[in-house]
Amino acid sequence: MGKQTLGMAGLAMFVAAANLRPAIAAVSPLVDRIRADLDLTATAVALLTTIPTLAMGLCAPLAAVAGRRLGLQRGVLLGLAVITLATAARVAGASTWLQLSCAAVVGAGIAIAQTLLPAVVKTRFADRAGLATGVYTAGLGAGGAVAAGVSAPLAGFLGSWPGALASWSLLALAGTAVWTASRRALALSDVTAPAGPATRGLPWRSAVARRVTILSAANSALYYCELAWIVPLLRENGAGGGGLLTVMIGIQVAAMLAVPALLGERRDRRVGLALTTALTAVGFTGLALAPATATWLWITVLGVGHGGLFTLVLTLPVVLSRDAAQAGRISAMAFFIGYGCAALAPVLVGALRDTTGDFRLAFGALAAVTALTLIPVTRLSRGMLMPVGGPRPHDESK
Repeated sequence: MGKQTLGMAGLAMFVAAANLRPAIAAVSPLVDRIRADLDLTATAVALLTTIPTLAMGLCAPLAAVAGRRLGLQRGVLLGLAVITLATAARVAGASTWLQLSCAAVVGAGIAIAQTLLPAVVKTRFADRAGLATGVYTAGLGAGGAVAAGVSAPLAGFLGSWPGALASWSLLALAGTAVWTASRRALALSDVTAPAGPATRGLPWRSAVARRVTILSAANSALYYCELAWIVPLLRENGAGGGGLLTVMIGIQVAAMLAVPALLGERRDRRVGLALTTALTAVGFTGLALAPATATWLWITVLGVGHGGLFTLVLTLPVVLSRDAAQAGRISAMAFFIGYGCAALAPVLVGALRDTTGDFRLAFGALAAVTALTLIPVTRLSRGMLMPVGGPRPHDESK
C-alpha cells in the first residue's frame, strides 16, 4: 500500500471514527436546557446517554450480519448512514420519545460501524495494527471532545438544543462521503463474505475472547464514568470544571496516537497494557483522595494512561485473532458486554455519590477496578501477543 493510499485510508478511518461519539457527547453540555424543556428528572435525562450506550452493546452482533451480507466497506457505510439519519431526525422537535428513539437508533449505527473497524484493521493494516487502531481511537476521542466543547455554544447560536444535537449529522454526512471516496484506498470491496467480520456465533467458550471482553468492559466503563462524573467531582471540590475535562480528553487523543507509536508493533503488548493501566489507576486514586491538590497532575496522568490503554485494548482483537472473521467475532463479543457495563457504571458511581455524600469512595472504586484489570493482562501469554507474522494461538479455549 503506497504512502498516499495509506494516508487516504487512514483519513477515512479517522473521520469515520470521529462520528462514533458526538451524538452521545453532545448531550452532557445541554442537560440543563433539555431538562427544562422536557421537564425531566436527572435520572430520566440520563437515559439520553444510557440508551444509546445500551444499544451499542445490544446491537454489536448486528455487525456480523452487516459484514456477511454487505462486506466491510458497505457495512461501515451502513453504520455511518444510520448515524447520519438518526442524528438529523433530532431536529424534529423537543419531544422525549423522539429524542430517546433517535438516541437508540444512533447507538445501533455506532455499534455496526465500530464493531467492523477492527476487522478493517485486520484486513488491510495487519502489519501496522497499533498505529491504525491509534488513528481511529484518536478519531473517537477527537469527535467526542469537539462535540462536548461546541454543542452548548452551538445551541445558543441556533437558539435550539434539538438543532444543536441534529447539527452533528453534517459531520456524519461528511464521514459517509469520505468513507465512500476512500473505497479504492481502503481496498475492501474484494473482501468476500466468508472473510467478513463474523461467520459464526460469538466466541463465548474462548478464554482469549473472555479476557479481551473483561478488559474492554472495564475500559468502556471507566471512559463513560470519566465523561459523566469528572466535572461534577472537580466542581464539588472547587478544582475547576469542564475546561479540565476537555484538556484531559485532548491529552487522551494525543496518547492514543503516541503510545502505540512509542511501543512499536513488535514488542510485547503486555508491558504497554500494564504501564497504562497503572497510570490510569494512579490518576483515579489522586482524584479520589486529593482532587483539589495537584489536580493538573491527576488529569495529565489519567489522560496519558487511559488514552494509551484505550488504544491498546481496542488493538487486542486484531493482534489476538487469526483473520478478520475472528477479529470481528471477538470485537462483537467485547462490545456486546463492554457497553452494557459502560451504561451501568456511571449509574453506580452516582449511587455511591448519593450514599456517601462525596466522590471519594466512588473514584476509589474506579481505581480498584482499574488495578484489577492487571489480572487478565497477566493472563495474556507472550505467545498470544506475538508480533504480526508470528505464531497465532491455535486453541482459543486456553
